[in-house]
Amino acid sequence: MTKADLINFVAEKAGITRVKAEVVVNTIFDSMVDALMRDDRIEIRGFGSFVNRYYGAYKGRNPRTGAVIDVGQKKLPFFKVGKELREGVNGEEKS
Repeated sequence: MTKADLINFVAEKAGITRVKAEVVVNTIFDSMVDALMRDDRIEIRGFGSFVNRYYGAYKGRNPRTGAVIDVGQKKLPFFKVGKELREGVNGEEKS
């Protein structure tokens, strides 16, 4: 499903125009990005959670030249799937 597909689905399901649905979807995504940029954790019960993971600096290699390079520390968003979604995708019965 693409973002455009999601916007069309929200518009149809909620009975609103595509423009209003696009505002809703963009607002949700923008607020999630803002939360992750503030290092907040996002938890959507039954779906999953988003959190930033931190990786320390290390020495890497340029694959083209083989030269050793310093790779700086970084943080990356990480998604952990919720139990209900995992069970639903795997076709397991709800407990």
